[in-house]
Amino acid sequence: MSVWFAPFAWFGGSGFEQDVSIVVSGGSIASVEVGSRPSSEAVRLEGVVLPGLVSAHSHAFHRALRGHTHDAGGDFWAWRRAMYELAQRLEPDSYRSLASEVFGEMLRAGITTVGEFHYLHHRVDGRPYPQAHAMENALIGAALDAGIRMTLLDACYLTSDVTGAPPLPEQRRFSDGSATAWSERVADLANGFEGQTVKIGVAAHSVRAVAPSGLSIVGHLAEDLNLPAHAHVSEQRAENEACLSEHGTTPMRLLSNTGFLTSRATAVHATHLSEGDRDLLAASGAGACFCPSTEQDLGDGIGPGRELRDRGVSISLGSDSNATVDLFEEARSLELNDRLRLERRGIHSPDELLRSATAAGLASLGWGVHEPLAVDSPADFLVVGTGGPDMPGFDPIDGVGAFLFSTPRTLVSDVIVAGERVVQTGLNTSGQSGEGLHRLIRELIS
Repeated sequence: MSVWFAPFAWFGGSGFEQDVSIVVSGGSIASVEVGSRPSSEAVRLEGVVLPGLVSAHSHAFHRALRGHTHDAGGDFWAWRRAMYELAQRLEPDSYRSLASEVFGEMLRAGITTVGEFHYLHHRVDGRPYPQAHAMENALIGAALDAGIRMTLLDACYLTSDVTGAPPLPEQRRFSDGSATAWSERVADLANGFEGQTVKIGVAAHSVRAVAPSGLSIVGHLAEDLNLPAHAHVSEQRAENEACLSEHGTTPMRLLSNTGFLTSRATAVHATHLSEGDRDLLAASGAGACFCPSTEQDLGDGIGPGRELRDRGVSISLGSDSNATVDLFEEARSLELNDRLRLERRGIHSPDELLRSATAAGLASLGWGVHEPLAVDSPADFLVVGTGGPDMPGFDPIDGVGAFLFSTPRTLVSDVIVAGERVVQTGLNTSGQSGEGLHRLIRELIS
């Protein structure tokens, strides 16, 4: 058991509670007392304490592309070619090393949980590795090395476009050959898997990469094994146009027609949705995961955030390509994108934005529905220092809105995951560092 004391903490709403004692047992919050005095055994946390931030959608290896794909311009499809080139260079050992450093960077930014959307399953030529689940175990090992909570979303990826064409040479390592083979491999991975801070989930990469029959198989496996299920949906207009041409319907309705779109599902991006798509998503009980920094970086567009929220759709946030590893920035961008699109301010309340960056992501990734810092929720939280020159004029009594729109990720000082301190005074206790990440990226892109 451990006891932590915070002068200010956020439990939802527009303000912060003062003098908070948090008791942790077995990796979960056992009790919370507001207006308390620190006990003799309490660890005092200086600053504002928040529940752990959640990146519900990440491709860790994309981090190596940051800053290296902009000179030529282009769009998502041009960027994808550079991503495929990088994907050919990764093997289990290098994948684990890179992901461990990226997860360490996430922790230093206050991200305590990540949904790793994973499709680098096999050797470059498509043959399985001799060791079962070598690439999956590389990511699991990386999460354990860094100390981050992770849901590994194992993605089915079988075709190169909506017509069902076979994978391109650079896509062969993504494919299991058939949805049935993918299902058997993932069931073997998931069955009997136990981990306090790691879960298995499933994904259909997109309607471009999985035929309708395969979408049904992915959905059924999620249902049978009680797993979260994610999919990229309507990220680009070209995807919608191709789906309409081939299947006579939108990607969202195709997911619904095949049984994939249920309350355990999350539609990632959900950028270019028709009114009917928005209604369908809401009626299914599925969530949406917006990734504003990546959607900005790739020029994808701005999704209908307020319209989905008004329909009762839970919106989580992701760092996706990790062009930016900053969930505060993702939350601000959700609001600011909608301000530009709708030409008014105050589209999402600060409470809604922080819930998107925290509790909504946990629920999307299968860790349960929890109120912020609630009893029985995972003991994941972070400390943001509020003194010094980076937040001049801010005082916690100013409330959550002033905090959210003032806070740089560099002010995250301490991070706790499952009751264990994994970042202390800005440094990873497991040893990941910016220097290590720099070295690995230079080796991969040289």
